[in-house]
Amino acid sequence: MEANRTSDVKRNTQETKIEISLDLDGQPYMDIHSGIPFFDHMLNAFAKHGGFGLRLHCDGDLEIDAHHSMEDIGLALGQALRTALGDKRGITRFGHAYVPLDESLARSVIDLSGRPHLSWRAEFPEAEAGGVSCRLYHEFFQALVNTSGMTLHIDLLACEESHHGLESIFKSFGRALRVAVTRTGSAEIPSTKGVLE
Repeated sequence: MEANRTSDVKRNTQETKIEISLDLDGQPYMDIHSGIPFFDHMLNAFAKHGGFGLRLHCDGDLEIDAHHSMEDIGLALGQALRTALGDKRGITRFGHAYVPLDESLARSVIDLSGRPHLSWRAEFPEAEAGGVSCRLYHEFFQALVNTSGMTLHIDLLACEESHHGLESIFKSFGRALRVAVTRTGSAEIPSTKGVLE
């Protein structure tokens, strides 16, 4: 029986104090308190549909705005993912998922390559969702990509309501990541180079 892949990350700055626990293999659970209710809803959707255990608490400078909290949560979550995956031996590595939510349709495609790259093609009909600028979701995913070392393509293929568009993105990201981290039964690192760094 292989051990669960878990990690605990703490990130403390003058702008945010964050604690994250991530479990890629155990029973899914969500205990998420970012201080931004709509963002909590999105992270819950990611964890639920990815089948991940996620505990997250952030005490951020929301009296300024949500930017620092969302970016730093992305940095911490990416670090937690990278730590939990270790040398990535035996993972599928690639994953993709299409997820609709009513009129919205999102596609996420992932390569756990070790090379950080985000291609974000998402336009929203409203500038905000849940009182937060939709632009900040790009900042979250960019930060997550930077510390996790993944290549991530996100395409919002259809959207008439920003809430639905963002939720379909987070659900598709969770589903795609579940595929990419799934163990294949091999002991090999899935790379012709022999490393995924």
